[in-house]
Amino acid sequence: MASNVPGPSTGVEPPADNNAANDAAVRAGAGAPAGTAVNEGVAQSDFARDTGTGSLTEFFQDYVRRVRGGEVGALPALAGLIVLVVIFSQASDVFLSKGNLANLPAQAAGFGFIGMGLVFVLLLGEIDLSAGTASGVCAGTMAIVLNNDGNMRHSVGTPTWLVVLLLMVVAAGVAAWSRLWPAVVIIALGVVVLVAQLGSSAILAVYLAVSVGVAIGVLTGLLVSQVGIPSFVVTLALFLGWQGVLLQFIQNGAAIPTRNFGFINGIANKNVPPVLGWVLFLLAIGSYAALTITRSVRRRAAGLSAEPLSVVLARAGALLVIGIAAVLFLNAERSPNPKVISIKGMPWVVPAILVIMVFWTFVLSRTSFGRHIYAVGGNAEAARRAGIDVRRMRTAAFAISSGMAAIGGVVIASKTGGVPADAGGGNTLLYSVGAAVIGGTSLFGGRGRVRDAVIGALVIGMIPNGLGLLNLNSSYNFMITGVVLLMAATVDAVSRKKASATG
Repeated sequence: MASNVPGPSTGVEPPADNNAANDAAVRAGAGAPAGTAVNEGVAQSDFARDTGTGSLTEFFQDYVRRVRGGEVGALPALAGLIVLVVIFSQASDVFLSKGNLANLPAQAAGFGFIGMGLVFVLLLGEIDLSAGTASGVCAGTMAIVLNNDGNMRHSVGTPTWLVVLLLMVVAAGVAAWSRLWPAVVIIALGVVVLVAQLGSSAILAVYLAVSVGVAIGVLTGLLVSQVGIPSFVVTLALFLGWQGVLLQFIQNGAAIPTRNFGFINGIANKNVPPVLGWVLFLLAIGSYAALTITRSVRRRAAGLSAEPLSVVLARAGALLVIGIAAVLFLNAERSPNPKVISIKGMPWVVPAILVIMVFWTFVLSRTSFGRHIYAVGGNAEAARRAGIDVRRMRTAAFAISSGMAAIGGVVIASKTGGVPADAGGGNTLLYSVGAAVIGGTSLFGGRGRVRDAVIGALVIGMIPNGLGLLNLNSSYNFMITGVVLLMAATVDAVSRKKASATG
């Protein structure tokens, strides 16, 4: 219906109906008309903040207005994190000890990696229930080739090996058909590692695990996007199926050890040398400050709105102070007997998860692929009419989810020292999905950030850590985690209703 609001003639007729309005708005770069879900989603990425403010006061007022309008982001998760720290620090003298706080990121890292991949699927309004068991299959593949000098066929038998090879080849073909060229390259090189028996190298074994994960995700995406089966049904079936595959891999039921391989064991159990830790930190904070300040200055020079430079500098300064405190704390001696063994430095998983988080944040907020993910999640039909290949986006999201699940499986195997027959089952999926949702990613699609999974993983990991120090049994862990997840889902639903009401 044409608009009846009077105004000066522009020579351009308004869209004839709402669908046409959607098309016009999407092609203009907004993704959908104001007030629709896609605008809420795109607004969560840094890319979308082209309507900045000119002063610090205006910026703060705009932020408060967005929070009141339902865009709470990671605020509830950060508040929950602070509450948990206060409670556990008062209840246990050990909680804030150097050793415990340094161990906490390693405990939560596996869920964080898997959760980061799940963010992409959740942004589309889909779900991946197979991420947990897929992580177990990928970690199992890595462990098998490591323990058999790269020869997977020797352990699982020729028929099973041929099935794995065939599925990877088919997945590469599907990825090529979907024009997912990075996935094609990753899977193809994984096939080379598998056939040439190069998995005796720990690095190549990890790469093979990631390659298998991407292949799993591509096949999952095919069933969801091309065949049209609901993601809940597909991934629930694969959740069970991948458990069976891992049992087929580990026929005797014993866990496949990984602790004897220095590189794998060091991922979650070794620390960065203190000097290198400082170098990595200074590089990270320097790069962040340079990029954000340069971007703000360039936008202002081009006459575009941007965050006040004072806000950019304050944020960089806050990160600098927090980072210095964290590095000083983690570089301090944590060993009870330093003369026998010295324990210093941050765990290797800390810079690893930060690097991957920054990479995926850049992809979502600074690339057309990321903008398309938000657009599809906010309004798939409007995105389709704007020329976005919705099916391709869905397949890509599942490929990323399973690829990140593989990395999470490797980290968990490193932490536990092996891959048991039930790897990835049980709580792995629930905690990983919980990490993304508790961190602020919407279950309804179109809203969330990769950092949400990292913040949520810290919350998820802190609960069993603190309860364990209090000698409380696992029943409390399940109940409290369930309550926290329910509260996060409630905040998500309420904030979305509020955002819809405010338009």
